[in-house]
Amino acid sequence: MPPTRKLLIATHNRGKLKELSFLLGGVPFELVSLSDVGIEHDADETGDTLEENATLKAETYARLSGLPTLADDSGLEVEALGGAPGVHSARYAGEGATDEDRIALLLKNL
Repeated sequence: MPPTRKLLIATHNRGKLKELSFLLGGVPFELVSLSDVGIEHDADETGDTLEENATLKAETYARLSGLPTLADDSGLEVEALGGAPGVHSARYAGEGATDEDRIALLLKNL
């Protein structure tokens, strides 16, 4: 039997890894997380779009691991706010803000 090929999923989140394992159940790869390969480094998310950030993460982690890598990025885009917070969702209320802080700011801005 040939050795199992690995596909790095760019996350430390076990729930996300489990979900993707289910969705990609037929692929001939062993899905592994950043934690599984010993990567603690956070990729810079300096893109202007969610797609650019996902690409930056995939390229960074592929380079660090030597493995083919699948990454995603997500954000909340509110039409009434011109698409904000969008790519900046995680930092919408500033560094160190909680989910509650971000929700409160979003509601205030609506």
